[in-house]
Amino acid sequence: MSKYLRRFQAADYLQEQYGAYTPETLAKLASVGGGPKFRKMGRYPIYTPDDLDDWAMSRMSPPVSSTSELNDGGNPSKSSGAKGRRVRSTRDGGAG
Repeated sequence: MSKYLRRFQAADYLQEQYGAYTPETLAKLASVGGGPKFRKMGRYPIYTPDDLDDWAMSRMSPPVSSTSELNDGGNPSKSSGAKGRRVRSTRDGGAG
């Protein structure tokens, strides 16, 4: 049986295991996307330690000896096609 954690407990778990993330960050990521998987129990988001670990590990780079081995600020050999370019949205007059 999985143990379920409320958001503040999930943030405490991530802080203890990986040294990062707050309840506010998890709330924002739950809204905009990109955060760990969660479930809802009534109005409360709940997380499992396995889902938190999977998400944290997906954000972690492999071991490196130098920051020069990191191509995009944290993930080796991952290239960003829009590096240095500002993509304009329709809100500020761009095409998309």
